[in-house]
Amino acid sequence: MSKVGLDDVTAAGGTVEEIAGFPRVEAWPRVDSAAFYGLAGRIVEAIDPYSEADPAATLAHVLVAVGNVSGPRPHCLVLHDRHPARLYVAIVGESGTGRKGLAWSAPRHLLEQVVPDWTTRCVHSGLSSGEGVIQLVRDPRHEQQAIREHGRIIDYQEVLVDHGAEDKRAFVIEAELAAVFRRMSGEGNSLSAVLRDAWDDRILRTLTKNSPLRATGAHLSLVGHITSEELQLNLTETERANGFGNRWLYVLSRRSKCIPNAIPIPPSVLAPLVRDLEMVIAFTQTIDEVMRDADAEALWAEVYPALSARAPGMVGAICGRAEAQVLRLSLLYALLDRSARIRLPHLLAALALFDYCAASARRIFGGRLGFTILDTILGALRVRGRLTMDDIYKLFARHKKKPEIEAALLLLERESKVRRVVEKTDGRDRQVWEFVP
Repeated sequence: MSKVGLDDVTAAGGTVEEIAGFPRVEAWPRVDSAAFYGLAGRIVEAIDPYSEADPAATLAHVLVAVGNVSGPRPHCLVLHDRHPARLYVAIVGESGTGRKGLAWSAPRHLLEQVVPDWTTRCVHSGLSSGEGVIQLVRDPRHEQQAIREHGRIIDYQEVLVDHGAEDKRAFVIEAELAAVFRRMSGEGNSLSAVLRDAWDDRILRTLTKNSPLRATGAHLSLVGHITSEELQLNLTETERANGFGNRWLYVLSRRSKCIPNAIPIPPSVLAPLVRDLEMVIAFTQTIDEVMRDADAEALWAEVYPALSARAPGMVGAICGRAEAQVLRLSLLYALLDRSARIRLPHLLAALALFDYCAASARRIFGGRLGFTILDTILGALRVRGRLTMDDIYKLFARHKKKPEIEAALLLLERESKVRRVVEKTDGRDRQVWEFVP
């Protein structure tokens, strides 16, 4: 059998995932109107006539920002784990035409009028390392320093050497999320681990001997802008596997309309929203644990099995924290309603928005298994039907080790995507792998 490579796969007509039997989701997903419930929906409705931004992207910016302004105090509990109104969202759209940056313009202007101190002190960009993140929200630091008398140490005293961050809230917006992902893949970079801990409400710390950093009660929220191609290329297999990828919500964004001469939103349109947001922010400072009411609890019991079930492949890995994401979204909708309980409309809104995020992930990642070696083998088998082990080694120009390839084949076999056939020869039996339609 002749050598088979990626060129053979794509030459057969389409991308690797399409040839492998995993067609891309061609239809652009639609956001159910339930996602635009309450004040968040009214903000998007007010902004939309003046902006080319995708309403879904505008909604995402509003929710993440308000969640960060609210701080870590309002939260839901799952056993002993706190889930505050803290989100990481990737806005995914074409460069230029996706209008990703525009989706932050009007919400930023609105929040500048509601919480000017937050927009000045707590909005950041330029993620580069875990240490840099901790520095933003660090605790005060004390050191034991010597007390000297006539050149001799007679005692020690504790001295405050760093007052720490005045505000533990940090809203990070990254216009080039791909660059952040690339930095994260550098050897020794702790950014991924620190961001995972921050999402999980853990203590953030470094173990550097000469300059130890620590942050408790940090409230970090992220919005990043990226293209679909950059996301697929730069979200490494390690980050997909270690849970970093499923701490993010993915929101597809495209230009909603053509406005050649966009004008500022009139103050008369924004004024009632400013007043409502001021009341929301004041409310969030008075509330701690938020629970579901009876109706929301009944719906939660109904949808929880499906939310917590793990789907196969890349999309399953990316959406692997569905129940936690929906919980945090429902908390946000409740806070925007100034409600001390998550009610049925709040949960329905959260489910509607998460459905859009899941549909976005399916369109972005197609039916990929999420690991290059698996997708390459499966794509080649789909084209040729059957391959010997030697053919499979040649797919990777023999740069993949035998244990890696064997482990990939075993996984594909377990998922019933390929089957193993042993052929008798005059010498040693030959192992052949076949595609399972």
